[in-house]
Amino acid sequence: MAFLLKTMNTFHDIQEIFQAAVAAVQPGIFIPKTVEFRGDTIYIAGTPFPVHGKVIVIGAGKAAAAMAQELEAILLPHVLLQGTVVTKYHHSLPLQQLQLIEAGHPVPDANSVLATQQILAAVNNLQPHDLVIFLLSGGASSLLADVPAGCTLEEIQELFQLLLHSGAAISEMNTIRKHLSAVKGGQLAKHIYPATLCSIILSDVPGDQLEVIGSGPGVPDPTTFEDTMAILNKYHLTHKIPATILTHIRKGCSGEVPETAKAGDPAFINVHNFLTGTNTIALEAAAAKAKTLGYAVMLSKECATGEARTTGRQLIQKALTYDQHRPACLLQGGETTVTIRGKGKGGRNQELALAAVLELEQAGEKAAHITLLSAGTDGTDGPTDAAGAIADAYTLQRTQSLQLNTAAYLDNNDAYHFFKQTDRLFITGPTHTNVMDIQIVLIT
Repeated sequence: MAFLLKTMNTFHDIQEIFQAAVAAVQPGIFIPKTVEFRGDTIYIAGTPFPVHGKVIVIGAGKAAAAMAQELEAILLPHVLLQGTVVTKYHHSLPLQQLQLIEAGHPVPDANSVLATQQILAAVNNLQPHDLVIFLLSGGASSLLADVPAGCTLEEIQELFQLLLHSGAAISEMNTIRKHLSAVKGGQLAKHIYPATLCSIILSDVPGDQLEVIGSGPGVPDPTTFEDTMAILNKYHLTHKIPATILTHIRKGCSGEVPETAKAGDPAFINVHNFLTGTNTIALEAAAAKAKTLGYAVMLSKECATGEARTTGRQLIQKALTYDQHRPACLLQGGETTVTIRGKGKGGRNQELALAAVLELEQAGEKAAHITLLSAGTDGTDGPTDAAGAIADAYTLQRTQSLQLNTAAYLDNNDAYHFFKQTDRLFITGPTHTNVMDIQIVLIT
């Protein structure tokens, strides 16, 4: 009974810590802190933008609807807004003046293309005194999509799926995506010029690199078609992707297709970027919550990258060798990758947690004192309804009673069905924010 009570308390604590992290990066928190209207002037992070012409609002990402809703609450009593935002299916919220479109993620669909066309129509033929506010968050690479000449949407979808299965890092995937688009890689800024472009950005990439977030529609792109070809070769994709896409990239390498927008382009003269939400902010809120619950906190400054299963094992090994004050909370954030070799279902957070279970199975009695949660701050992990999963003593108990072969599930990339049986899927629903993933390990 005491064991079960202790497990339940830890299970409750780890969820509270995660919820505190997500709450800290809600648009309802950072948009009112960032945007203010005063004296016929819009202030964004303290920078004044006088309203002399049109105010166009566009947006793309999992948090786009929530960001737009908060922006309307601030500006609508004073300013007429026009424009379109696109978000993932089931992430919509009611808007008053702005058009909202739901589209496909992580693979674009016809609505992604439609939304992009609507956004380009909204920023067409603007003048120097016009202002565009761009609400950008993770997921925009899929939601804001177009198709290069000579290719089809189905071929772009096939490419996106191959990239998701390849184990490529987000920066590598977005390098390829940028070179198959007329809006990514700084090219949206070229459509908006000579108007002023103000981007309010929620980061979902390691290092908070603006050129990577959403494939950098409004910032200069340092990558090239040659980089794109190198990445395809690295992951052995050149013979798997549709021939028309490969032809397009080769034309880019030879100069027959224009490069993405580069630093020094006049399109960036009137561009302002405001990074308002990050994984660091979420982790700091998680640390503060853990301390109020009585945990000694160790917050990693390193961004978790690389294979999810490797990270899961490393976290458990770190917890097993921890010999300081207890109870303790280990925190880290980042975005790992998964190389798909099996035919199962899951996401990087569930795979990370499954690898952690495998490590706990070999830890003996020490495993009873460790609880791990890995989850996406957006509430979505891969093509599933879960944000992630929890690995703890109860997971081990269920694994044993059901006689589940943890290693076999991991080999088949089938973490979802494993955790569904052990009652340790972590389901939050859409959170309307997105600042990568968070791993929480509690040691009692």
